[in-house]
Amino acid sequence: MLICGSVAKTSYAEVAVPLHVYQTFTYRLNAEQSMEAKAGSRLVVPLGRTVVTSYIVDILDELPLSLTETDIKDAQTLVDTDPVCNPEILELARWVADYYACPLGEVIKAALPPGMSPKARGASFAKPKLRRFVRLRQPLDSDEEKLGDAQRRALATLESNGPMALQSLLKTSGVSAATITSLEKKALIEVSLEAVRRDPLSDSLGIKSEVHTLTTPQESVLTQIEQQMNSGTYSAFLLHGVTGSGKTEIYMRAMNKALSLGRSAMMLVPEIALTPVFSRRLRARFGDQVAIFHSSLQKGERFDEWTRVKNGDARVVIGTRSAVFAPVKNLGLIVVDEEHESSYRQQESPYYNARDVAIVRAQKESATVVLGSATPSLESFHNARKGKYTLLNLPERINARPMATAKIIDMRTVFARHGKPRVFSDELLDAIRETRERGEQSIILLNRRGYSSFILCRSCGETVQCPNCDVTLTYHRSERVIVCHYCNHREAVPRVCPSCGKKYIYYVGEGTEQLEEMLTLLFPALRVARIDRDTTARRKVFEQSLADFSAGKIDTLVGTQMLAKGHDFPNVTLVGVVSVDVGLALPDFRAAERTFQLITQVAGRAGRGDRPGRVLIQTYHPYHYALRHACAQDYESFYDEELRYRQNHSYPPFVALASLLVHGPDLGRVRSDSLELRKQLDAANEERKCRMLGPAPAPLSRLKGEHRFQLLIKSRNRKELRRVADAALKNAVDGGMNLRTVNLEIDPVSIM
Repeated sequence: MLICGSVAKTSYAEVAVPLHVYQTFTYRLNAEQSMEAKAGSRLVVPLGRTVVTSYIVDILDELPLSLTETDIKDAQTLVDTDPVCNPEILELARWVADYYACPLGEVIKAALPPGMSPKARGASFAKPKLRRFVRLRQPLDSDEEKLGDAQRRALATLESNGPMALQSLLKTSGVSAATITSLEKKALIEVSLEAVRRDPLSDSLGIKSEVHTLTTPQESVLTQIEQQMNSGTYSAFLLHGVTGSGKTEIYMRAMNKALSLGRSAMMLVPEIALTPVFSRRLRARFGDQVAIFHSSLQKGERFDEWTRVKNGDARVVIGTRSAVFAPVKNLGLIVVDEEHESSYRQQESPYYNARDVAIVRAQKESATVVLGSATPSLESFHNARKGKYTLLNLPERINARPMATAKIIDMRTVFARHGKPRVFSDELLDAIRETRERGEQSIILLNRRGYSSFILCRSCGETVQCPNCDVTLTYHRSERVIVCHYCNHREAVPRVCPSCGKKYIYYVGEGTEQLEEMLTLLFPALRVARIDRDTTARRKVFEQSLADFSAGKIDTLVGTQMLAKGHDFPNVTLVGVVSVDVGLALPDFRAAERTFQLITQVAGRAGRGDRPGRVLIQTYHPYHYALRHACAQDYESFYDEELRYRQNHSYPPFVALASLLVHGPDLGRVRSDSLELRKQLDAANEERKCRMLGPAPAPLSRLKGEHRFQLLIKSRNRKELRRVADAALKNAVDGGMNLRTVNLEIDPVSIM
């Protein structure tokens, strides 16, 4: 076949599929596809008995030696001539797949907006939103006198405003759709369908940017960052700044510097709860150059924002974990706010930590990365002390405002005084009342949502368990249901005990929903709102609650850890922590670190204005070192004590850690597979550079209908850890084990 005067040569596409499959596949391209296909494009291919939309990761002129023409199939449809995955993101995806030992196709899928990887034939982008627009075909003339009043109003409105969306024209001019149809028939106007942008930040238009004068420490920090940005080479900073020290202003000025250098900027935040706050500040500062990425957006909104970034129309990106893959052009700066947060870790395949991916992306694109936190992770602070990152400090709040004073309330004495457990101590209730009387605001934190932690039968002692998971169901009173917070199983609240049939149902433990109700009953005049996962599911309601609290329309916010970071409410002078004991008791070596971070962060919400703040922490473990150092706001003392614990017990940052989780519906098979996996790990560990733990039932031994056994690998040699893990898995698979029943996590942030 002749193509442009030359003989077309068959080429081949190596593709990754968006499934939990580690290998790539090779397909034959026809002549037309060979001319247009590029790495990063989508390609519909047959796989087994179905077809899938795959991603081209390489174009090959010749088949690999391991394959013959009879081994491969023809590709079906080339979806894109313009690749959806640019070379930088494709290279980053390869690194993620290699480092975290996860399928490349799943990584690429995670890097793209939802809806771009359908399994069916005829894959396409998310459809653009179309809207009817109306414009004048010609200037108005004397024929206007022949028109009716409504028609003249419509034409006059168009002449004054220019082309308008049909619905906007109807509303502004006060005419009906029939009037527009009549004008269109007279050829006086033109009505057309046009794509419109779905702007998730449209409600922030018109917000004015606040101008702040930097303090001397802020100036010093910003100067160091900007000097490195001027060099155009990779650099990494850890910005350790106490709450209220002005880290956000430094972030935005560094972003402005990136733009002035002709480059782009990205800011990652850990929670959807923080995205509206920061995105509006960025929109006020940088206008329409800002694009936002997070999972609460509609698919169309996410697609439009992704397209604007890919086309270069948006040069500032803000978003949660997956935003690290945004197709930003000429990236100059990445900011990772609250870098210590575990939510940067993807908790399902593909497993990755967006903070660490951000660092690698900055390296690959010669950009500057700034990790910011008032409570840096042990690993990041350790890296800064070793010189891997440049440590920057903001040790004081802006305008020399004092840190909030913190006090531990020993709930053992409260129990002794009242002869029964109490949700609120007398001291905390008095503080809430006094704060309200002074016209100030308070935040009450309890890191458990729902109304009651579980339901107990006082006759037989049984609890109501999730049928799919090894956990109790949480009571949500507002919906009158009991819910599993792991698999989302829901059922009606039982009238009698499912085990013994007696009616002695007892609700145990408190959640944020119950706290909200109790405060409303105790203080009828107190205006209370709640912020937790249940309220964030309703985006507009959640954002309105934050706006009302900021405007002083709410006196007290009750919520979970999403209240603990990023928010700036100058009138908050009291923070009450109802209980931290559940977090301290978790079977995880990071439990103390997370508790320290949570208390320090939530304490930072108090006293950010002109009035001093105070923090009251209720606990049954008043002498725990995490609480003691958090009350003193003494990060370095906590770091030193926690680091000694980690070193003595061989935990990160002194060792590399990997988790192998064997799961499945058959308990016997899961147990035998985990034992076989341990056997293969021991065999591969001939140099004894790795230490194995397990197998043992995971802390959550049954989840979503599957039994779970866990093995841990520790090693001071990361390469040896990977070699042993990979060799053991290969041998186990060769012996008949299904790799889909094993989750390998590198650098897990939780061993639950």
